[in-house]
Amino acid sequence: MIEIERKFLVKSEKFISKSFKKTQITQGYLNSDSNRTVRVRLKDHQAYITVKGKSNEAGTKRFEWEKEINYEEAVQLLKLCEDYIIDKTRYLVEYEGHLFEVDIFHGNNEGLIIAEIELTTENEKFEKPDWLGVEVTGDIRYYNSYISNTPFKQWK
Repeated sequence: MIEIERKFLVKSEKFISKSFKKTQITQGYLNSDSNRTVRVRLKDHQAYITVKGKSNEAGTKRFEWEKEINYEEAVQLLKLCEDYIIDKTRYLVEYEGHLFEVDIFHGNNEGLIIAEIELTTENEKFEKPDWLGVEVTGDIRYYNSYISNTPFKQWK
């Protein structure tokens, strides 16, 4: 239940042709407090509720608990969420033995593309594909809970 991940901006869409799965995601936050977040997510025809704890200082590690919930109930919960609902398309890309989840954001977050890689340890080594850009791990502006309240299109 401890999640270890790193985040990167993406500098090209070359990853799309290398992806093996594409998923539509809609999500909102019932709570986006910096010490804990509670998220409701629709992922194709499934729904989940997720609780995440505060990240460590480096932003690489935090508690995460997720449970599948009834889809129709999740649709109703989304109506209770804070400010902006996030819509994105997620691409799964395997590269050199690791899985990258690459999100292309839509709507109020159009223009933002973020890749995440989950690791087994904080110091785990991995190869970076050429489409991967600047690392933004630990930068709260790139947390989904942040952009649900301050969409990318509002950034200066």
